[in-house]
Amino acid sequence: MRALRITLIIVFVLGGLFVGADRLAVKLVEDRITDEVRSARDANSVDVSVNGFPFLTQVLAKELESVDIRLSGVTQDIAEGSLRVSEFDVEARDIRLSDDYSGGVADRADGSALLTYEDLTAAAQEGVRVEYGGPAQAGEAKVKVTGSVNVPVLDKPLERSTTSTVSVENGDTVRLRADAIPGSDIPGIEDLIRQRIDYTRTIDGLPDGVRLEKIEANQRGVTVHFSGSDVNVTG
Repeated sequence: MRALRITLIIVFVLGGLFVGADRLAVKLVEDRITDEVRSARDANSVDVSVNGFPFLTQVLAKELESVDIRLSGVTQDIAEGSLRVSEFDVEARDIRLSDDYSGGVADRADGSALLTYEDLTAAAQEGVRVEYGGPAQAGEAKVKVTGSVNVPVLDKPLERSTTSTVSVENGDTVRLRADAIPGSDIPGIEDLIRQRIDYTRTIDGLPDGVRLEKIEANQRGVTVHFSGSDVNVTG
């Protein structure tokens, strides 16, 4: 009986040491991936969680079950102007690690990017506001857009608000287009207003290997969903 107690104590001690070493290894890899992602994306904050236990066996095999990555405050300078993405959430699965464990390629990744109405307004022309457009039907994402233009025939600024549909194009671009322009019976007014309130912006902060798939709008902002295969989890 005494020998059995000693054996159990040794097993518990060794098990505790293994778990401690396993969690330490997880933290080291999470920190390394966090540094690589922050460097690549210039985000305000990066949070990385490596999942699965035991972790050390995954490291030895250089294959991770899944990694969750959250970024906030990513701003990209693009040809059309800057675009801020408030939040990126990525879930990567079946990741093949690089030799130095600084990154890896996921067989599959899914996630979302949140564009707040402040983000969308900042990406628009000066004087244009983008706001929540209320519940949408048929799965479309709707926003309210308000802008003003100078109309020579009226000799005064003309402000109009309208509902715009937000959609994705080419797997990396967000497009806002007004459904209709109030006062479009005035000659040339529709083109003038559309030049100010309709726009497209490319999201360059997406992980390599993913494409935009669908978009939703709610009171927080516009959420763009994406997925892909063979995705670079740090690039």
